[in-house]
This record gives sequence, structure tokens and C-alpha cells, in this order.
Amino acid sequence: MWGKSADTIVHERFPFNAEAAASALARDEITALDVFYCRNHGPIPDILADDWHVDVDGLVANPLRISFDQLTSRFKKHRVVATLQCAGNRRAGFNEIREIAGEDPWGPGATSTAEWHGARLADVLDAAGTRRNDLHAAFVAPDVSPLASPAQPFGGSIALAKAMSDEVLLAWQMNDQPLPRIHGGPVRVLVPGYIGARSVKWVSGITVQETPSRNYFQAFAYRILPPDCDPDRVGADTGISLSAVALNCDILVPDDGAHVAAGPLTIRGYAFTGDDHRVARVEVSLDDGRTWCEAKLAPAQGRWAWRHWTLTVDARPGPLSVTARAWDTAGTTQPESAAELWNPKGYANNAWARVRVEVSEPAGYWADG
Repeated sequence: MWGKSADTIVHERFPFNAEAAASALARDEITALDVFYCRNHGPIPDILADDWHVDVDGLVANPLRISFDQLTSRFKKHRVVATLQCAGNRRAGFNEIREIAGEDPWGPGATSTAEWHGARLADVLDAAGTRRNDLHAAFVAPDVSPLASPAQPFGGSIALAKAMSDEVLLAWQMNDQPLPRIHGGPVRVLVPGYIGARSVKWVSGITVQETPSRNYFQAFAYRILPPDCDPDRVGADTGISLSAVALNCDILVPDDGAHVAAGPLTIRGYAFTGDDHRVARVEVSLDDGRTWCEAKLAPAQGRWAWRHWTLTVDARPGPLSVTARAWDTAGTTQPESAAELWNPKGYANNAWARVRVEVSEPAGYWADG
């Protein structure tokens, strides 16, 4: 469905929400289009490039309506390698503590990395005559979501200081191909380092305004609520609005519950963090965090991309618990327990990653006696 690989884990078909199998994410640092995760909130719009345009208005000197041809010819094309991560990534770990009803049970595969091409949003806003930095850029798209109350098009906003950063794009290419419809084609916003919800797909409007967006998905959803809060009864702006992705890592190989042969075992995973800081180190423990070994980090693909990591260990027969955690350049590491982070919508689980496997005797092994 939607050109995704056969081992894609589909959580919902309408709207289409699916994550990559962990082992598929481990194969390449740039995620193939048939593997890249999908998060949607309503029907997928079908917009031809010739029919697409975006209106730029609000607190600007020169309101604009920009067509696809104008965007791709008038503005310089830029390349950014960036990871997108859903705010609900690793929600399944929260469900082990207390079930989160009505939300997709994302595992570690609601995160992926692509090479993006597009125009810098800063260049578009400059053309519209944006003069103040203490404002917000609010985005809206044509996909009407029944999840919102009342039903409304998907939207959100970012502070103008972020919007004017070099990495934020109006993207029309993904991995050197026209941006697929399922991923927001013909044009989407790309906000590296922020939760995926801020990278609004099929963007049709950009409004520069005094305050953050009042769209349901900014004012009500994608917020960290207190643990005892009823998310169906909260008012606007309750809790903490999500923006930058917290330091996180997970184990992609081996799978949780896998059976592996004794001997050399290569553990593979990813680490990622949002604004300001970078991944500095990943550590792996085979004894539930009592001792740690440093994993090998792959070279960075870019300032806004994840880091793949590996560690080969000697796996001995019996049950084996594997734990991983990352550190960033500020000396911050991940919290140990997901129980400390549980929240009613299941966002931002960045606790230590854990898998448990069963290590079998090597072929031809015979025990004495």
C-alpha cells in the first residue's frame, strides 16, 4: 500500500499510518522511500504540481501567492539531510506501563532519514517582507482531519527564529525523487530537529503572526500532559507544546524476543537529537545498566541527521538483555525508565532502549554428561 515494502508495520489504513520494520531501518543511513515511516491525520490529498500553490500572508509587507513553478525557479534549491521523528515514536514502551487508548502503538520505526531538496523558507519569507523575529510562522494544509475537534485542516507553527534558519525548507524532492504524495507532495514544510508534526505536508498557507497557531494540532494535540490528566477534557494550551526532538536512541538489530546463535553478535541502532546539541556517544549494556561498553558511531550524514551505531559482543547461551543509551554534546543522557515519562498521549518516550533475546547453543555443540 502506498508503495511501502512488504515488511512495513501498518497501524492504520485510513488514515495511513505505518512504520518501518526495525531491521529495514538498520540497512541504510538514508532511508529508502518504500521504508520511510508515514504519519497522517486525515485523507491523503491528491494535488498535482501544476495545481499547487502556497499563500504567504499575515504580518508581511508583500503577501504572496507562489505556484510550484515559481517556487522551483525563483528560489535557490538547497539540500538538507534530515531525520524526521514522530512525537509518538516508541509509544509501545509506554503501553507496557499503562495502556494509552486511541493512539497508534508506534515502536522504534516512526523515525526515518532522507535527503531533501527545496527552497529555504527564509528566502520565501524574505521575499514576502518579514521584518520581525519575535513572531511565528503558522502552516496550514488541505487535509481535513476528523481527529480534531472540530474537524479542521491539519496545521501547526514554529517560532520565526526557527523558520528563518537555513535548514528549514519548502521541500519538493525526497531522495532525489519528486516528493511522493504520501509524504506531502508536491510540497511540504521540512523543519529539521523538530517533531514530525511541525513539518506540515501539502502546505497551502503560511501566515506570519504574533502568536503560535490556534490549530487543534498545535493548541491541543502534540502536548505533554500531566499523567493524571484526561486528554479529552483539557483546554487549549494545557501541558507542554512539543517542538525540538529530545535525545533518543533505539536498538534495531536484534529484534526484541529474537533467537540468535551464540558467538559474535552485532547490535545495531540509531541515535538522534533535536536543536542545539548533537549525539556524542552511545553506550550498550548487557547487564541491565550495571556496566557499559561504548558503541561505534557511524559518521554523521549531516547536522540534522541521526547517527547509526554498532557494537559486536560475544553472546553466550541463555537469555540476554541488551540496553542502550545515548549522550549528547551537552553531557546529557537519556532517562532510565519510561515510567518516569509516561503521559496520557504517549509522546516523547526517550527512556533507555531495551531488547531481550534468547541465545542458543552453536550448531554441533554437545554438553558434557
